[in-house]
Amino acid sequence: MSGSGAKKVVETAVKATKAIDWDGMAKLLVSDEARKEFANLRRAFDDVNQQLQTKFSQEPEPIDWDYYRKGIGPRVVDMYKEAYDSVEIPKFVDTVTPQYKPKFDALLVELKEAEQASLKESERLEKEIAEVRELKQKISTMTAEEYFQKHPELKQKFDDEIRNDYWGYGPPQ
Repeated sequence: MSGSGAKKVVETAVKATKAIDWDGMAKLLVSDEARKEFANLRRAFDDVNQQLQTKFSQEPEPIDWDYYRKGIGPRVVDMYKEAYDSVEIPKFVDTVTPQYKPKFDALLVELKEAEQASLKESERLEKEIAEVRELKQKISTMTAEEYFQKHPELKQKFDDEIRNDYWGYGPPQ
C-alpha cells in the first residue's frame, strides 16, 4: 500500500473511531450474551484500528544513498538505487466496498425499521404492564361490574354461557 493511500485509510479509520458512540450502543444491550459479543466486536475493531495506525501510517525512512556509496562503492549502490526506483507500488483500488455498500445501506434501512417497530412494541408492552399493575392493585376491591366494564368481551362470553345453560362442566347443550 502506498504511503499516501495508507495515510488516507488511517485518517478514515480515525474519523470512524471518533464517530462511533460505543458507550451509547452498549447502553442499548440487554442480554449478557449481547454484551459479550459487543465487547468482542469492539476489541476486534480496536485491534484493526491500531494495526492501521501503526503499520500503514508510517512513511518509510528515506535511504541515504550517499552513505552507502561511500561504504560499498558507487557502482553497486547505483545499481540498487536504479532497481529501487524502478519498483512501482500499485495503488490500492477498492473493488469490495462498491459491491457491499448497497447491501449495507439496505441493512441500515431495515435496522431502522426494526428499531422503530421495537420501540412501538416496547411502548405497547409498557402500557400493558401499567394496566396489569393497576389491575393488580385494584383486584381485591374491584366488583365484577367494574371488571366487566373494562373487559366487555368476557361479560358477553359469560352471558352466552348462561343463556345456553352451559355452567362450565360437560358439553354445552
